[in-house]
Amino acid sequence: MADAFEIRGGRALKGILEVGGAKNAALPIFVATLIEKGTYHLNNVPDLMDIATLTELLKSLGLEVEKTDKNSYKIINNGLTNLTASYDLVKKMRASFLVMGAMLAHSNNAIVSLPGGCAIGARPVDLHLKGFEKLGVEIEIEHGYVKGTATELKGGEVILDFPSVGATQNIIMAAVKAKGVSVLENVAREPEVVDLCNFLISMGAKIEGVGTGKLTITGVEKLVPGTYSIMPDRIVAGTFIIAAIMFEGTIEVEGVVAEDSSSFLAKLKEMGVQYDITGQRLKILSKLSELKPVKVTTMPHPGFPTDLQSPMMTLMCLVTGNSEIKETIFENRFMHVSELNRMGAKIDIDGSNAHIKGIKEFSSAEVMASDLRAGASLVLAGLKAKETTTVNRIYHVDRGYENLVEKLVGIGADIKRIKI
Repeated sequence: MADAFEIRGGRALKGILEVGGAKNAALPIFVATLIEKGTYHLNNVPDLMDIATLTELLKSLGLEVEKTDKNSYKIINNGLTNLTASYDLVKKMRASFLVMGAMLAHSNNAIVSLPGGCAIGARPVDLHLKGFEKLGVEIEIEHGYVKGTATELKGGEVILDFPSVGATQNIIMAAVKAKGVSVLENVAREPEVVDLCNFLISMGAKIEGVGTGKLTITGVEKLVPGTYSIMPDRIVAGTFIIAAIMFEGTIEVEGVVAEDSSSFLAKLKEMGVQYDITGQRLKILSKLSELKPVKVTTMPHPGFPTDLQSPMMTLMCLVTGNSEIKETIFENRFMHVSELNRMGAKIDIDGSNAHIKGIKEFSSAEVMASDLRAGASLVLAGLKAKETTTVNRIYHVDRGYENLVEKLVGIGADIKRIKI
C-alpha cells in the first residue's frame, strides 16, 4: 500500500499559506554540526522526511539528535564514533553526501557511500572530490564508497567547473578548519549557500565574499556552536505564490523573502502579475486572464530556479498564448509533462525546451509524481481541475512540503491522503 493525494478540485480557496524553514538550507546546516564538538540549537527546521533521514545518518556517526519541538532540534556532538556513512542511509537522499566535507573537517578522514536521491539527472560528485583534493585530501573510490584521508587539511585554490550547490557547500565545510587560506571560485550563490555560510560565521568561521561567486575562507582552529534559525523556504514560497496567482488573490503567502526570489518575482512581473508585499506577506492583485505568455530559462542563482520550473509550468498552462521553458540544469526534469498533458495541458517537448499552449482549464485525472517539484505541479493542477484528481507517489512531495494537506485544507481545499 502506498499513499496518494485525492483532490476534489475547482473549489474556492481563501486564507494564508505560511512558508516554513528551507529544506535545502536545513540539510547542510544539520550536516555542519559534524564539524565541531559542542551543543547546537537549530530553529525553524521543516518537519520533513529528509530531515528525519539525515537525523538517522548523523546518529550513525555518533551525534545525539533530539527533536525538542515540531520545528526545533538540539544536536550534541561529543566526537564522531564512526567515520563511515553507509550506503543504506546515503542512498535515500543525495544531500547525505555533504557529510564528507564536514567529517574531513572534524577528523581528516571520511568514508562515504556514493549517493542516491531524485531521478532528475546524473549529478555526479566529481566536483566535490576535485575540491577536496585541492585541500590536501587523498581520494580513493572502491566498492561504491569514497574514502578521503588527509594528514591535515590545507588551504587551497578551488575553481569549480560549474557552480554546483552541493559541491560548494561540501568544500566550504571542509575549508573552514583547513590550515591557511582557501579561495573558492565559480561557487554557487544560492541563498541556501549563504545561510550555511552565515551559520558557520555565527560560530566563528572566517568567510569573505558570501553571496558572490568567489569565497575566501581563512581556516580557524575552533568553532563555537550555538543557536541558529533556518531561513524560509523560497521554493515553497514560490509554489504558494503560484497557487495565489491561480486563485487570483484569495490566497496570501506569509514568509516571502523578496531578495531570495528576485528572478522568480521579476518573471512574474513580466507575465503581468501584480502583487504587494508587506513585511514578508505577499498578496496577488491581478487576474489570470490578464497574464501574458513568457519564456523562462532555468539558471544557477541568481537566475530562475530549476526547482520552480515544474510549478511555473502549471501556471503557464492557464495563460492564453504560447509560453516556453528551457531547462538548463537537469536533463530529466520534464517527466511531469506527460502527467500534466493527461490533465488536458498542451505541452510539447523539444530536447531541453517545453512549448506550452494555454488552455482554459485542467481536467481531473489519475497522475503520478516523478520527483518532488513535479508532484507540487500536479497538486496545483488538481486544485484547479473540477472533479477528482489522484496524485500517486506522493512520498516525493512529502520530502519538500511540510504539512501540505493540512495547510491546503486550512484555506478550503478538499484534499486528503489516501491508501492505494
